[in-house]
Amino acid sequence: MITPSEFIKGLPKAELHLHIEGTLEPELLFELAERNKIQLKYESVEALKEAYNFSNLQEFLDLYYEGANVLLTEVDFYDLTWAYLLKCKEQHVVHTEIFFDPQTHTDRGVLFATVINGINRALQDGQEQLGISYRLIMCFLRHLSEASAFESLKEALDYKDLISGIGLDSSEKGNPPAKFERVFAQARAEGFDLVAHAGEEGPAAYVSDALNLLQVKRVDHGIASINDPALVAELAKTKVPLTVCPLSNLALKAVDRLEDHPLKKLMDQGVLVTINSDDPAYFGGYMNENYQASAEALGLNNMELCQLARNSFEASWLPEEEKSKHIQAVEQYCRENA
Repeated sequence: MITPSEFIKGLPKAELHLHIEGTLEPELLFELAERNKIQLKYESVEALKEAYNFSNLQEFLDLYYEGANVLLTEVDFYDLTWAYLLKCKEQHVVHTEIFFDPQTHTDRGVLFATVINGINRALQDGQEQLGISYRLIMCFLRHLSEASAFESLKEALDYKDLISGIGLDSSEKGNPPAKFERVFAQARAEGFDLVAHAGEEGPAAYVSDALNLLQVKRVDHGIASINDPALVAELAKTKVPLTVCPLSNLALKAVDRLEDHPLKKLMDQGVLVTINSDDPAYFGGYMNENYQASAEALGLNNMELCQLARNSFEASWLPEEEKSKHIQAVEQYCRENA
């Protein structure tokens, strides 16, 4: 009989909510700062880690954007992405759909091409050398203007062969989905799949607006949906996935205790919920840590963990044939080990 942590480690998984800039571990951050001759305000890795005690989303974002300043060259973005892919290999994440935030970099003079070429080269190497398939999703920063989002979309059109989808992240409060309705309509017309963060710090109404105004295929976070029974029923009926990030929600005080997290309640009501790590370098855990913490706090059994793994492939943007192969692998693993 294998232990719960061993069971989770061996479970094939897909990750659908991961900000590549949020995988910047303190050790790599210091290494890149030295490489690029950037002076950090923290004296050591330990001092930086001590700052990872957030009261809300904005406190995290301030540190997140500050950390991103060490990313300057194509090699920096390659090394960042490769380090994440090695973690995927270790944790049996066999497919990943990665967010990147070009405005975080272009606003400080780093070229869009530098960002996407470094990330994409690592993803290609990860597929060839590690067997990890991928999709790349470009996010707009919602605290910036709609005009800035349109500018990023314009730049993205030169890389349509590399970018599968368009998303929306950053500060949710005060930046409702309606602010980006027109740019999402343009992205949809260009053929991109659409996702958006909603219902993390914002209300359930933001989830509804993401669905109705932005016409997203998936909702990132979406945990505030639990406050609107009609919305939960609609999500269950339509099977629009929620990419939930438990340790992130705990770290940013979206829930007071992991035991209070609505993940299991949403699952029990038929919502297509997935577990993801969001910004794991900052929130204390990658995929397996999120599965483990959720299982312990919410009393999830192995069959429920299997369902979450199946959901991760069902909610992915893989072709149906590849989804089926992965789901079959999950079911075989669960028959043999659950």
